[in-house]
Amino acid sequence: MKLQSPIYRFYERRLWNQIKKGPKPHHIGVILDGNRRFAKKKGLDAKDGHFFGAEKVDELLIWCLKFGIKIITLYVFSTENFNRKPEEVEKIMELLVKKLHKINSDPMIVDNRVKVKIIGRRDTLTDKILKLINDIEEKTKDYDQHILNVALSYGGRAEIVDAVRKIATKVQEEEIKITEISEETINDHLYTEGIPDPDLIIRTSGEERLSGFLIWQSAYSELYFTDIYWPAFRKIDLWRAFRIYQQRERRYGK
Repeated sequence: MKLQSPIYRFYERRLWNQIKKGPKPHHIGVILDGNRRFAKKKGLDAKDGHFFGAEKVDELLIWCLKFGIKIITLYVFSTENFNRKPEEVEKIMELLVKKLHKINSDPMIVDNRVKVKIIGRRDTLTDKILKLINDIEEKTKDYDQHILNVALSYGGRAEIVDAVRKIATKVQEEEIKITEISEETINDHLYTEGIPDPDLIIRTSGEERLSGFLIWQSAYSELYFTDIYWPAFRKIDLWRAFRIYQQRERRYGK
């Protein structure tokens, strides 16, 4: 583990003192972007970038728990990511299986009563991954202190399409009337049913777009973009995001 310089530690403490008593986002979303570019910059293979990116997730969860964040949604793998080279997708899925196994036995999840939910199109996932997902969700279903959403095989447009299909089926079966469909109806049929919209969305790697992440839910989210590649993301980068969030005035369109 790389030792932190005294300047870094000083700056980290300074940031913490600035944010620790300020308003906290209840729900944050994080787009974990830049694994491959991180690897390329370091002269590594793409699979190494994904490995270091997966390891960084553990640190993020620890930092968020320290700050008192109640809900975290991680954009891990999109529906479009399946279009990458088969060997890269295979390596990512192998890492995913290892990470899911770790989550399933992680004391941090148990001790902090973190409810884990996988959101996305499950019919694209293997039986092995689906079994792990079911085990984790069943094990944590009654945990009530924090929520960790893992967006896997996820696409914002796909989510809305799936919600419309569910609603249309209920209309067809006369469970609801067309005139009764409202924003609340759509909310109730999204993958994130029952979960408040994100207050803050963070994207790493320098890209300044959401790339289909929580399209419906992010209407009034504060957005924070950083040039740091995901595997290189540090605690001070998260603290900076929170500081910017606290400096903004949220009007919700008013």
